[in-house]
Amino acid sequence: MRVSRRSMLAGTAAGVLAPAVGVAGTASAAGLTRQITIYAEALPGGLYGYGLEPGKATIPGPLLEVYEGDTLEIELVNRTTQRLSIHPHGVTYDTASDGAPLNASFNKPGETRTYTWRTRTRYDAGGGFWMPGSAGYWHYHDHAMGTDHGTGGLARGLYGGLIVRKRGDLLPSKQYTVVFNEMMINHQMAPDTPMFEARLGERVEWVCIGYGSLPHTFHLHGHRWADTRTGMLGSAADNAAIVDNKNLDPGSSFGFQVLAGEGAGPGVWMYHCHVQTHSDGGMVGLFLVRNADGSLPDGAQDAIDRFKQHEHAGHDTNSDARTHARGGEL
Repeated sequence: MRVSRRSMLAGTAAGVLAPAVGVAGTASAAGLTRQITIYAEALPGGLYGYGLEPGKATIPGPLLEVYEGDTLEIELVNRTTQRLSIHPHGVTYDTASDGAPLNASFNKPGETRTYTWRTRTRYDAGGGFWMPGSAGYWHYHDHAMGTDHGTGGLARGLYGGLIVRKRGDLLPSKQYTVVFNEMMINHQMAPDTPMFEARLGERVEWVCIGYGSLPHTFHLHGHRWADTRTGMLGSAADNAAIVDNKNLDPGSSFGFQVLAGEGAGPGVWMYHCHVQTHSDGGMVGLFLVRNADGSLPDGAQDAIDRFKQHEHAGHDTNSDARTHARGGEL
């Protein structure tokens, strides 16, 4: 069942997006407890992915979303022949839900296991100090395939985005997850990288995640955002730095919202790693901002065609690059 983001975050359905899924939540003093099932599955080419239904695994996996104070119970079904797990950033959990072999927290081949992630709002710690809440743009990934650190799982596609919102946050019309992993974007290299789309003026949310062993930066042409939790200013007096390029190193994540084409107009805009050898090697994709009526703006198709025909250094060695990034066979 597909439901709107607002109804999911309002209280009766699981806070899961891209794709959405309706699952009943149980109210408690700390917030809602939401239950979802995620399936880990093998994909063609020696890759793996997480999905919300059997046979629907993707790279990256589903974008999960909850409000501060909610608890997420994830039933992970391992439909592979490999040891694997699911480990989150930004939320709290006990050792049984760590997702790390250190704590014997993983799924054996064919095994089903429940992981519990908790979130909290900020609270007064006394003495003029406050403990932070969980709100932010986070991520989750395997921590058990290949090595005790999940190096094989990360290299083969077992990861996804996680958003913890504050109540009152503006909700976007479109959401996109961008993962920089070695020399790939969402496990692809140009010109096969994702082309994201929006109509002029639509509110678009980007969740950016870094993995692998290489440093990266994320740059979006034609758009900029505030270097804050949401990418937006909190008031007319907010003097947060405005950026259009931000470090995206392994294990880091951030997110932001923009209005598609604001001040720049419709067109085809690049997003890419600004480490020059990386963009030359294929770490570049397209953000297509359509006209408000959904039609292609003038020159857009020509730009897309040029991108498809452009020779990136990494494209001719796509297969070798992916094999290297996966660390060879398990």
